[in-house]
Amino acid sequence: MTTSNPVTLSIEGMTCASCVGRVDRGLKTVEGLADVSVNLASETARFTAGTPAQVAQAAQKLDDLGYPARRQTVTLNVSEMTCASCVGRVDRALAAVPGVIEVNVNLAAETARVAYLEGATDPTALMRVAQEAGYPATLAEATATMDRAARKEEEASGLRRRVIFAAALALPVFLMEMGGHMIPAVHHAIAMTIGQQTSWLIQFVLTTAVLIGPGRQFYLKGIPALLKGAPDMNSLVAVGTGAAYLYSLVATFLPALLPDAVRAVYFEAAAVIVVLILIGRWLEARAKGRTGAAIQKLLGLQAHTARVLKDGEPVEVDIASLRAGDLIVVRPGDRIAVDGEVTEGESHVDESMITGEPVPVTKGAGDHVTGGTVNGAGSLTFRATRVGTDTVLAQIIRMVEDAQGAKLPIQGMVDRITLWFVPAVMGVALLTVLVWLIFGPAPVLTNALVAGVSVLIIACPCAMGLATPTSIMVGTGRAAEMGVLFRKGDALQELGTVGVVALDKTGTVTEGRPELTDLILAEGFDRANVLALIAAVEARSEHPIAEAIVRGARAEGLRAGDISEFTSITGYGVRAMVDGHEVLVGADRLMTREGVDANALAAAETELARRGRTALFAAIDGRIAAVIGVADPVKPASRAAIAALHALGLKVAMITGDKRETAEAIARETGIDHVIAGVLPDGKVAALDDLRQHGKVAFTGDGINDAPALAHADVGIAIGTGTDVAIESADVVLMSGDLRGVVNAFAVSRATMRNIKQNLGWAFGYNIALIPVAAGVLFPAFGVLLSPVLAAGAMALSSVFVLTNALRLRRLSPEMDETVPQPTRAPVPAPAE
Repeated sequence: MTTSNPVTLSIEGMTCASCVGRVDRGLKTVEGLADVSVNLASETARFTAGTPAQVAQAAQKLDDLGYPARRQTVTLNVSEMTCASCVGRVDRALAAVPGVIEVNVNLAAETARVAYLEGATDPTALMRVAQEAGYPATLAEATATMDRAARKEEEASGLRRRVIFAAALALPVFLMEMGGHMIPAVHHAIAMTIGQQTSWLIQFVLTTAVLIGPGRQFYLKGIPALLKGAPDMNSLVAVGTGAAYLYSLVATFLPALLPDAVRAVYFEAAAVIVVLILIGRWLEARAKGRTGAAIQKLLGLQAHTARVLKDGEPVEVDIASLRAGDLIVVRPGDRIAVDGEVTEGESHVDESMITGEPVPVTKGAGDHVTGGTVNGAGSLTFRATRVGTDTVLAQIIRMVEDAQGAKLPIQGMVDRITLWFVPAVMGVALLTVLVWLIFGPAPVLTNALVAGVSVLIIACPCAMGLATPTSIMVGTGRAAEMGVLFRKGDALQELGTVGVVALDKTGTVTEGRPELTDLILAEGFDRANVLALIAAVEARSEHPIAEAIVRGARAEGLRAGDISEFTSITGYGVRAMVDGHEVLVGADRLMTREGVDANALAAAETELARRGRTALFAAIDGRIAAVIGVADPVKPASRAAIAALHALGLKVAMITGDKRETAEAIARETGIDHVIAGVLPDGKVAALDDLRQHGKVAFTGDGINDAPALAHADVGIAIGTGTDVAIESADVVLMSGDLRGVVNAFAVSRATMRNIKQNLGWAFGYNIALIPVAAGVLFPAFGVLLSPVLAAGAMALSSVFVLTNALRLRRLSPEMDETVPQPTRAPVPAPAE
């Protein structure tokens, strides 16, 4: 496809004339680009390109130069797609638009997600291209899922009315023709009363009404597609029923053109085929409406109004008008409207829709609340911090929609096959007719027609197109209800190939809320003075271990001194000046780096680590002062979750910056197979590479320092109670705070992929088995020739089977139910000093 119009791209990062020069020179090196013009004021690059591929090359050149073209993503609701062939045509039409980077068309969701270069095209142009391809498109909005459910319900209702009307017309046709063949008395009664010719005339009138009424959609869509050289499922039905109808017209009105031996009508085949296919589409529309049930539930959790304080009085407003900073009053039993921070009041809030935990959480001043959760018996006032599309619930809905619209690698195979499937079927049908005409027994023409029409009707690619996306939609939706969010759809397939699950320790295997258990002093140091100095330094750190030390000092009533020159040394520890003393707190490698002799407390540190404590050294004014023991309790569910991962055939490893002795103590307690200890944050990436010798690796973590490992792993799984950075780096997000969600993620992945393979096996197996039967392969041995009516019934049932099988995933039970409390490990008492 060529384009004579100039292309304008919106450019990021240009700040000066030098930038403009670099962009201009870079674009001029791209073969095929002409009239290059770069504008700093509008931050655009304008050029003429001969093909869409050259536009893509220009975008790649801009990326290489460090001035990327801005990207946008739009989701379109695409109507009138009925099979995998339709998906292929929409995909190719949109992909041919200059500036389009990626297209993902979903038959089950009836959407197209298009990533494009801003300026090169726009949603209006994309909708026009879809319309020109024969598939009207509209922009999907935030309420698209609700709209889609209502649309599918309306579509199903309309199809139901057409089915009833078509069936009422087709039933007399079927009874007169097939009744006469199967029951001699019926044939005799017709001959003695109205006569065969009158019977055929009545059948003609009723069948014509079926075809131009409920069945006209097949001809209005199928014939133009056939004439364009891009036949689809409608084309198969139109040609098949049209052939039977035209043959019957000749037999009825021009009988002299046919020998007596082959003079017969097939009005009942044309009419009943239309009825059966409409029934299949009606059931399909009903089933499609249920595939998005999970998102509908999530949307149903959103509050519609909120009570905002204005001039000290609560005023009920629409949720769309809320702004960050508004003070919102929540009455007992109300659903919390948006995310925020409590400023006044105390209550218990049911957060099970987010965390899966059944126990309400106490909320008071300073605590965070999440939109969509339900307030208990108390009253709260909170300040809105995230509204609209920024709320946690809105992000969850967006993640689920993105995952449901994903195209898995396995879908690529289906797409390649369906590109040539319908033309191949039409070729097979033509070949079938020719073979019957040449080699078939009498009546040759009748048998050739029956076999050819049966091949066309039975070989519908609907089931192929629905096999993967319906399972993805239902599977990811069910996963969301379990608290497992697939941020990237391909992680659903990738998880099934993972052999090793690597876990971060702090906050993932353990609670992430350590407690100070030991403070062993070097000779000549006072406990209160040393702990106060250490706590003053650690008060500047956000690390959980630092918070444990600060809490321990407060519990002993110690006052923190004045601090200055605080420095955090990544992977080692911290340094600061406190009340004129230089204080170092960190691992033994920090002491080594700073030249502090820690030998006096080395044995004590080793013993603490052996007992599962995290051990840190403290030095004051260059002298070793103390070794600190901090215990981070293992989460109650960790051991059971790791056992469940083993039961799934997975190896489990733990990667931690802690000492080996500490890590191995936790590994013994939880059943972890492999421990990689003492690694710095950047060392986690290298550790994942080492683990890959055992297979693909999934990494689970929750902290900022886990983000590189989450991004580097084959599948990154973020604990949802962790940091935003970790969540943004992950492929899968667990809304709960423990490892049971990891087990459920694997269970959903395996169940969904198994479901997809069942669907694909059925869809392909159905066609491989029944196309030869329809062509008449059983006739020489058994005298069996498949009726076009039976072919239509089988085809309709094929799609219904696929959808029904996918909907079984809605009943998928969690591998580990997160609403069931896990046994709590008894705390380990601190040893006497």
